[in-house]
Amino acid sequence: MNNYQPYFDLGKLIAKHLRKELTEQEQDQLEQWLQSDTRNQELFKKLTDQTIIDLALETFETNNKDKAWKNIVKKTGFKNTTSKNVTGKPWLAYAAAIIILIALGVTLTRYRNTSGEQKIAVKPQQDLLPGSNKAVLTLADGSKVILDDAKRGKIASQQNAVITKDQSGEVVYQAAETSQTEDLPPVEKNVMNTLATPRGGQYQIVLPDGTRVWLNSASSLKYPTTFAGNDRRVELNGEAYFEVSKDPSKPFYVKTATQTVTVLGTHFNINSYADEIATKTTLLEGSVRVTGNTNGATAKLKPGEQAVNTINTIDVKENADIDEAIAWKNGKFLFRNTDLHTIMRQLSRWYDVDVEYQGNVAQKHYRGRISRNVPVSEIFQILKTSGINFTIDGRKIIVRS
Repeated sequence: MNNYQPYFDLGKLIAKHLRKELTEQEQDQLEQWLQSDTRNQELFKKLTDQTIIDLALETFETNNKDKAWKNIVKKTGFKNTTSKNVTGKPWLAYAAAIIILIALGVTLTRYRNTSGEQKIAVKPQQDLLPGSNKAVLTLADGSKVILDDAKRGKIASQQNAVITKDQSGEVVYQAAETSQTEDLPPVEKNVMNTLATPRGGQYQIVLPDGTRVWLNSASSLKYPTTFAGNDRRVELNGEAYFEVSKDPSKPFYVKTATQTVTVLGTHFNINSYADEIATKTTLLEGSVRVTGNTNGATAKLKPGEQAVNTINTIDVKENADIDEAIAWKNGKFLFRNTDLHTIMRQLSRWYDVDVEYQGNVAQKHYRGRISRNVPVSEIFQILKTSGINFTIDGRKIIVRS
């Protein structure tokens, strides 16, 4: 069994630093360790990041603490009387930092310099980077524009609209002046464009009426280049957040594979991925009506409610978890009693990776939050506290108990 005691000693120092309880002597010890190697400074910076700390501690606090502790003891051989009180302050004071070390999956290994002094370093391992802003815009004639490669400025003209990519990278449709469209061939009404994101992508668009849409990974939005007639209709596959421009004379419709949402002007999120068991519509402000395409069920939502549309019915959740529903739009993963398979589907889309389960993987639930802009390994190591193991094999993640 390896001697992990030096790591726990380091953990105690970091934990006391986080709690502002270091003595002068301990502060000197920590400073010496930091100054001894730049890799130690990088590790310290990572372990004291508030977002990562919050997620690691929340995850450990929510799961079976005794089981999580035993898991750590089994891996490290560490035994201490503090483990008898893993739910109280003594445990937090003496073991919080090392729990964070292990929960984050910072692979600790020993290396020696020329003087033979033992230090702690981060062991390189295969990882997957997070997604980014990338999408493909398909024009009416079938031509495609790869938006992440397109330069800022005008992209194309369609019908009575000019399509531009603004300084923030957002696609914007604006009414064209006569001089900008007089040389274009005549086109039929309701010319349709499609914005599609791959796995590992997301994008933002301003529609011809000023409606703003945030498109999540592995999703697509089909819409006209101008909203002619008495309504505004778009089609969604996947997930999107909408801030619909108010126009009482022209209701706005969002059609998915399972439902149609009717709205005059409001903010809402629709999760309609085909691999999810239900389509979820979450309302932030305004009012919408959800109508099932096959079951005929209807539901009118008020702010703070969520419609859960299954094959048979539409259930309305009052006091819906708004933060969780739009966490992706705000650049976060937010888990609140979220099951492992749901988490893995989210990671699969954002990190552009397939998932394979091997053996009898328990269906565990997790709580916590973390940025979507971190390598996937940082999320996996949080999940490992409950005994689940993850292996990255190319663009495939293997999950085992």
